[in-house]
Amino acid sequence: MAFMRLGSKSEAFHREGQTWLCTTGLVSDVTIEVGDMKFHLHKFPLLSRSGLLEKLIEESSTDDGSGCVLSLDEIPGGGKTFELVTKFCYGVKIELTAFNVVSLRCAAEYLEMTDNYGEGNLVGMTETFLNEVFGNWTDSIKALQTCEEVIDYAEDLHIISRCVDSLAVKACADPSLFNWPVGGGKNATSGQNTEDESHLWNGISASGKMLQPTGEDWWFDDASFLSLPLFKRLITAIEARGMKLENIAMAVMYYTRKHVPLMSRQVTMDEQVIETPNPSEEDQKSCLEEIVGLLPSKKGVNPTKFLLRLLQTAMVLHASQSSRENLERRIGNQLDQAALVDLLIPNMGYSETLYDVECVLRMIEQFVSSTEQAGIVPSPCIIEEGHLGKDGADLLTPTTLVATLVDGYLAEVAPDVNLKLAKFEAIAAAIPDYARPLDDGVYHAIDVYLKAHPWITDSEREHICRLMNCQKLSLEASTHAAQNERLPLRVIVQVLFFEQLRLRTSVSGWFFVSENLDNPDNQHGANGGFKPRGENVRERVSELEKECMNMKQELHKLVRTKRSWKNFTRKLNFKKKSECCKPKDQATPAI
Repeated sequence: MAFMRLGSKSEAFHREGQTWLCTTGLVSDVTIEVGDMKFHLHKFPLLSRSGLLEKLIEESSTDDGSGCVLSLDEIPGGGKTFELVTKFCYGVKIELTAFNVVSLRCAAEYLEMTDNYGEGNLVGMTETFLNEVFGNWTDSIKALQTCEEVIDYAEDLHIISRCVDSLAVKACADPSLFNWPVGGGKNATSGQNTEDESHLWNGISASGKMLQPTGEDWWFDDASFLSLPLFKRLITAIEARGMKLENIAMAVMYYTRKHVPLMSRQVTMDEQVIETPNPSEEDQKSCLEEIVGLLPSKKGVNPTKFLLRLLQTAMVLHASQSSRENLERRIGNQLDQAALVDLLIPNMGYSETLYDVECVLRMIEQFVSSTEQAGIVPSPCIIEEGHLGKDGADLLTPTTLVATLVDGYLAEVAPDVNLKLAKFEAIAAAIPDYARPLDDGVYHAIDVYLKAHPWITDSEREHICRLMNCQKLSLEASTHAAQNERLPLRVIVQVLFFEQLRLRTSVSGWFFVSENLDNPDNQHGANGGFKPRGENVRERVSELEKECMNMKQELHKLVRTKRSWKNFTRKLNFKKKSECCKPKDQATPAI
């Protein structure tokens, strides 16, 4: 830490309560009041160093030579700073540090302590020392913190801007090139040891646990001790110098978790969070609203998990509507990066539903709107059976990911008896048809809803089943649907009809293969080695024709009556499965 001792005389003051007395033996001829403190001093040492005091003393002097009383309540730094100024005027040793140089510099300016009133006066002395402070990261942070006490004066003297610029330069530079703190040590401002633990990204774990930053992130913790206005100034300056937006986002996240501790309540009990004095909810609300505007606006830079947790906290703190809408818009634009568990936002409003489905619906609509505006709209198609597994990597587009996410969300909220049918349908219909290669997920959600709401009418059952395309159900889901008594008869007939079409397509395919195999031009070798295989194909085709005919006969019977449908599915060898339409990547209850 940089410091400087000024003066050479021994201590010449002593304090009695709130009164400071000079021990030179001379009678005091001027009393200066600073707040509730009184300084009994002498005119000459003050006149020789301060232009303001010279003017004030001359104006208040009387002909009888009695002492004068001056009030300096507006002096930057108050009585504590003026005590150091007084000692400097009397030639007593004082120590300049990063903690007191800003207030002394402002007080010296206020008192007009320039070189016109003595060589090596306090203005020049503190200015020289400030330049040394700006060359050191730790001292610059300390000095910037103290600017809060004299904010207006520090602003006028450009101390804040110079300090922020020096910090921005150092934060954007390679810390290995300088003697700056790089992880694992003590915090520059708090002096507390921090543990060296593995972390997810940029010093913040997935759960929000704050770790000691390392590498490019070494400045996060020191910056988090700044007040929000100064932190915003620093982040703006760092961004202007070209720092990666990902690092800026992580720095803001680090600051948020420290100053909005309500977010940490969602951390599990076995995880440690930094203990700081909890500010009031009103202060946390104000901080959160400012931070929302400070986050980088570029899509994908801010982790979706963090944005969702920030949104939940904003709801708890009753943050402004504009802040919540800002977060919903950001999340909606990158909804494909969200996890299902993070979308289950508890309802903070007056709605009877357990989860805030209105908020999720708005984010889904934002995603679809932004995707369509960007022109990312694939051609509608129906995925053939088995193709999804082969070409799954090509089908995992952001829209498909969101469709799977929404179907899983619907299955989670469907058991809520207070969830209205119209709201369920609105969420499901918000995803365009082309986004779902298969409709197994939406069928699973519909079935969960029907099971949890057995009182809905037949017409309502018909209406909700229109959300799924029976032609886009997998064989496994179709098998389950064909045996599902909760579905309307019309839907079951549709499912069986499309299964018949699949069989008919399979029969046509086998015929095509059989004809090719029976063609002599396609036979290789003199011994006609393909013949046995052709015979097997014809046998399989014959079996499929018989099955197709049986299905057609049973389908006509099923249209007339529903009582024999279980025997029908048994004859077709449909294997009943209780979880056939459950998405493989979701741990939801079995149907």
